[in-house]
Amino acid sequence: MSVHIRPPNPRLAGVSIPRESAGADRADGGPVAVGVDFGTESGRVLLLELSSGRELASEEVRYPHGVIDEVLPDTGEALGQDWALQHPLDYVEVLERGIPAALASGAVDPGRVVGIGVDFTSCTVLPALADGTPLCTLERWRRHPHAWPKLWKHHAAQAYADRLTAVAEERGEAFLSRYGGRISSEWYFPKLLQVLYEDRAVYDAADAFVEATDWIVWHCTGAEVRSACAAGYKAFWSEREGLPSTEYFQAAYPELVAPAAKLGTRFVPLGARAGRLREEVAARVGLPAGIAVAAGNVDSFVSVPGAGVERPGVFVMVVGTSICDMVVHPDEVRMPGITGVVYEGILPGLYGYEAGQPAVGDMFAWYVDRLLAPGANGAAAGAPVARTDRYSALEAAAGALAPGSTGLVALDWWNGNRSILADADLSGVLAGLTLSTRPEEVYRALLESVAFGTRRIVDNFEEHGLGIERIVACGGIAEKSPVMMQLISDVTGRAVEVPASPQIPARGAALFGAVAAGPEEGGFGGVGEAVAALRPPVARTYRPSREAGATYAEVYSVYRSLHDQLGREKVEWLHALKQIRRSVAGPSAPASGG
Repeated sequence: MSVHIRPPNPRLAGVSIPRESAGADRADGGPVAVGVDFGTESGRVLLLELSSGRELASEEVRYPHGVIDEVLPDTGEALGQDWALQHPLDYVEVLERGIPAALASGAVDPGRVVGIGVDFTSCTVLPALADGTPLCTLERWRRHPHAWPKLWKHHAAQAYADRLTAVAEERGEAFLSRYGGRISSEWYFPKLLQVLYEDRAVYDAADAFVEATDWIVWHCTGAEVRSACAAGYKAFWSEREGLPSTEYFQAAYPELVAPAAKLGTRFVPLGARAGRLREEVAARVGLPAGIAVAAGNVDSFVSVPGAGVERPGVFVMVVGTSICDMVVHPDEVRMPGITGVVYEGILPGLYGYEAGQPAVGDMFAWYVDRLLAPGANGAAAGAPVARTDRYSALEAAAGALAPGSTGLVALDWWNGNRSILADADLSGVLAGLTLSTRPEEVYRALLESVAFGTRRIVDNFEEHGLGIERIVACGGIAEKSPVMMQLISDVTGRAVEVPASPQIPARGAALFGAVAAGPEEGGFGGVGEAVAALRPPVARTYRPSREAGATYAEVYSVYRSLHDQLGREKVEWLHALKQIRRSVAGPSAPASGG
């Protein structure tokens, strides 16, 4: 690969990098796995001791370029509405800064590390050359927006998703029912088609259009290995059925003559060893060359075994910038309102179901940073207040309010709706405002909207025969917002458990790194064995209040009516508002397929 365009990492100066082979003597503390969780704004590195399940050290690295949604870095090239890109070298930065820092802070001998696992927000995809070089790192392509990685929440491909859905419905394509009956702009083929139809030169130059989770594995090992998990949930692939037919794709988009050309046709299962850490990367991150690297995974899915969940009846939520919800079950039920069901997509021997809400932390940040920050929107600027202090004050004030006391109800569609409507063109709604409404009441309404959205998803599973006994919540907001967790418990009527780990996705990634290493190198013989050995304790359990639940049942009734009216019966209202905005702002070219 030719992406290594920077000098050796100065953070590695003076670091001794052992060259012993994987599986060498590690009597000084036992084997360790590295988990790297690549999120929306940052990446997190975790060192997990396999004999005890202890988290020895963790390190967060903010992406230097963050989310690119206005202009391309160093070019001034403006982006259109609903664009969201990233810089691939930010991912490399997480490895090169985060792993050495975690090793140093945990005083961990690098020779103890037996495997690496990674997870990514998905579907985040990028065009690359045959040797893995991202197109956007080349001078020829850096001014082309379509040459850059499209982040999961890049929604500018919605028109392509809509046409794919319409044609699948017209043709009676069986695969569509695996994805709840509707295709999302967040997935692989809408994003690929946007490149094909809006910048054919980039499409032709790309030898691969690859999930970021697979790309970082490619970077680490030098081998292009595609994950069955990402392909199954995000690219319509099934182990039994393969991809949908070429005839289907060409009925929608005649220029897509080879649907698998940029995706590939070989995909490896969860926990598989994708390869071994190559020497150049090992030297930069301070680890021995040759240790096992697991196939790439998706951040939400690794959280299920990471949280110690291995059976049906448990609803696992990863609560952060967005929410991803996972359920496993021995049977395949093709129900509306999910974003995918894949055999062994989450755990071996079970069908894994995905749903979710795309605006959670993002929605709270919009309110706190854009509307309430000193000086925001022309408001008078007073003494500076730290962002964390603003959140803490709102959390306390909102938590002191009684259920139903705000007179407000919100639809949490600030970033569209993922489940159960699968419509990125929906937008947020806040109803019940009066001249006496206070900031903390609005904030509580936003918190409640997430809980109502969660209940709608839980109800959908229950209505289709997948019983939900309890909820396990992990992620930053699960750790930081007791009010949010209690609301979810009160609104859904179920206990909510929060594991005693702030890094559940990274923990799950490390677990798969240990499985990739295998018992012969200090890891585990399978996912079940690893889950049993590494299950974290429960930090806190929230139990539903009968009184609060009764009040919220009334508010939820209003929420459901608004949800169905604005999301189904009169969906054209919110769609029209977004289309008017796009037409004024100058949108990306829409996709007709003809």
